[in-house]
This record gives sequence, C-alpha cells and structure tokens, in this order.
Amino acid sequence: MHSPLRHWPAALWKRRPIQLTFFLTRRCNARCPYCFYLGGDHRRGDAAAELDVGEIERLSRSLSDLLWLAFSGGEVFLRRDLVEISGIFYRNNRPAIMLYPTNGMMPAHIAEQVEQILQRCPDSTIVVKLSVDGLYEEHDRLRDTPGSFQRTLETHAALTPLLSRYRNFELGVNTVFMSGNQDRMDEIIDFVGGLPGVRAHTISLIRGTPAVEDLQAVDLGKYHRAVSRLARDLARGGATYRFQGGRLKAAQDVLQRRLIYQTMTARQRLTACYAGRANLVLAENGDVYPCEIRAESFGNVRDYGYDLAAVCRSSRAQRALTSIRDRECHCSHECYFMTNIFLNPRLYPALFAEYRRLSAG
Repeated sequence: MHSPLRHWPAALWKRRPIQLTFFLTRRCNARCPYCFYLGGDHRRGDAAAELDVGEIERLSRSLSDLLWLAFSGGEVFLRRDLVEISGIFYRNNRPAIMLYPTNGMMPAHIAEQVEQILQRCPDSTIVVKLSVDGLYEEHDRLRDTPGSFQRTLETHAALTPLLSRYRNFELGVNTVFMSGNQDRMDEIIDFVGGLPGVRAHTISLIRGTPAVEDLQAVDLGKYHRAVSRLARDLARGGATYRFQGGRLKAAQDVLQRRLIYQTMTARQRLTACYAGRANLVLAENGDVYPCEIRAESFGNVRDYGYDLAAVCRSSRAQRALTSIRDRECHCSHECYFMTNIFLNPRLYPALFAEYRRLSAG
C-alpha cells in the first residue's frame, strides 16, 4: 500500500500540495437544498465544459505524489469516465487515500464502478462515503429526492461484499449536520452504527451558501453533543478504519471536530491553515481554488498549460495566500482541518492524547 509516511518531507516544508479535492462535475441526480457547491454564488452560471480525461492526464502530471485525493461534485459516479480518471491519478500521483462521496442513488452502477477502481488502484485505500442525513422519509424530505434513502441502503448492500474481497476498501457514512436534523442525531448515529461493514461515521457541519439558508441556523451546542457522542463511542471500542494508521486517523477525527466547534463558537480561526499550499481545490471546469469556501480562483489550468504549480504562482494566488496567512477567514471544512492537524506539530500533543484514549478503549 502507498504509505502516508512518504509525505513527511512535504509536511515539514509545506511547499507543495499533498491534498487535492477535485469537483468532477456539477451534475447531480439529487436536489439537496443544502449543497454548498451547487448553491454557491461564486460558481453559479458557469457553463464551461468539464475537464476531459486528456486534460486531467496533463494536470495530473504536474502534481507530485498525493496523500489524499478527494473526488467531489455533484454526484461523482455520474462521470462515466470515473474509473479512467481514478487510474490516471493512481498512476501519476500514487495517492495513499482516494475518497468517493456519493448519494447512493445508482446502486448497481456504483458497485460496479467501485470494484473496477479497487482492481485498478490496489495500493491506494479506496474510501466510499454514503450520505445519510436522516432516516427513511426524513432523509428523502431533507434531500428533496423521493426514494433516495432506500437506494442508499441498496448501495450499501451492494458494496458490503467488496469489503471481504479487497483489503484496500473502506466503507463509511457522512451526515451533514443542519437545523433540519440536529434534533435527531442520536437516532442517526444509532442507525449508522448498526450498518454492517461501516467503520467510519463522519458528521459534517453545514457550510457555504445553501439554497435554503434556514438550514444553517444550527445550534452549536447540539453539534458539540453529537460529535462528543461519536468520540465516546470510539473510546468505548467502536469500529475504526481498517487501513494502516486508521486509529490515528480516528483520533484526528475526534480532535478535528472539537477544533471545528471551538472555531465556529469563537467565530475566528484558532489554528494555522494550509489552504492553497498543502491543499488545493480543482473545479470541474479547471478553475483552481485554495479551498471549497473561498470564492477567489487562483486561475484556470487551461490558461497555464495544465500546470497546477504555475497556477499557484500567479499574482491572484499570492494575494489569496496572503489573506489566508493573515487569518482573514475561518471555516468548518473537515478535510482541511485534517491536513491542518497533521501538518501542525503544535497540535501533536492533543492528537496523540486522543490516540492513546482510543487505544485504551
């Protein structure tokens, strides 16, 4: 397996991206009113074509090895070339972890595609995260997509057998925490805890500019209680990731959610952020961003010969990086908190304290 330890030099110097979030498409077969990407003002009306596999091959070659490659969208499995795209990054960038979030609306297709990816990328950990934001009709109502909960369960059932056949497969669930479900977190956590094969349940605080702004009216105290419940369950011997270093990643999840709560309560950034340096976001049309929330594009890879490093040297990029270093923003982006923890030695004592607590359980 591609070891995360390969990235310690990059972690020390923080001079090149080791995490890439690639929004493959704006297309989606669900209508979630809290989707920050499809509802984001700064991307509305962008009709530019999606990057094709030839363009993706070129930009992939401009990157070094990756620790974490997160595909996103839209619905990632609507890209019919997803297996080929995965193979490009696997061959050129050897990511330790490749993440595929999905609404689970296409059970047979998703299971087929995931198995092909597992076969093509045997030395990367392949993580599929199913979306569960409520139970049964409540999930369908929140997502404004009738029948979605049942199809998500069918996708779970179709993916579960792959766990015994592929050592590099991880199956998890993600729940968006919002005002519409914040009073039912215990029910959701109990349900997810009973799903066979699911070893990671993440709760993501709603962010961005959703179509229904009322959903952002969350009670941070209820968020804190929900994520504390996840931490207690882990400490009592709950399932963690199967991959090497999975317990350390679980400890990071616990610390990350605590820092998110503290950040959003204080309404200011409390730790260093490496957005735009160790982390990059690539949109489906080739625009490059420092993170998912900030609206300022560094530039478009099509204008820089598909060289991501050249995009990051642009004057627009340098202005954004200065703003980030000066702590002119704060957010709750879980994936970036992950990198910000692993790249910040000042947080290691807290991280290893959580690791010891989980190991004792």
